[in-house]
Amino acid sequence: MNILFINNYDSFVYNLVNYICQLAPDSYIIVEDNNITVDKVKEMNIDKIIISPGPGHPKYHTGTVIPIIIEFYSKIPMLGICLGHQAIAEAFGEDKNTEYVARAKVGPMHGKISKIFHDQETIFKKIPNPLLGVRYHSLAAKSEILPQELEISATADDGTIMGIRNKRYPIEGIQFHPESIKMKPYGIQILKNFLDL
Repeated sequence: MNILFINNYDSFVYNLVNYICQLAPDSYIIVEDNNITVDKVKEMNIDKIIISPGPGHPKYHTGTVIPIIIEFYSKIPMLGICLGHQAIAEAFGEDKNTEYVARAKVGPMHGKISKIFHDQETIFKKIPNPLLGVRYHSLAAKSEILPQELEISATADDGTIMGIRNKRYPIEGIQFHPESIKMKPYGIQILKNFLDL
């Protein structure tokens, strides 16, 4: 399996890469920064795409991530984490003049643990419900204008969207950080579930 890992410059990106290496030791893992072109991805024969956490707003600070999501969502399974999750929300937005991600109503959630309630489907199979998830974000997908092609797969106990999924294709987003040491072993199981899609 060829896995493209798009790096949005989060300080814990290589923890995620390490987990993916452990879970898929026979896979070829390519780490590229977020200015990789759609044409380059087309040349790579990719089986899965993981879009990392990182700073900033997904509409303005993810380089070519949104065009890559738009180009490949019906062809390659994707998992977006934190900023990657938010980029999925923006990519499927019907109105390009609207922001589908905004400041979280609960304020910054840096290193905070929340109960996360999920639908027990796809990436949430074999995961306790609720799950204790570690959050590092100040932005969140807006539940009141979630793009029509997406559905909510998880929410925090404060109502913030913690998971989204495309209704037709294996495109998943999670706002929380599965690579956090506090999420073991369930964060790793979520990553495994994605690789098994």
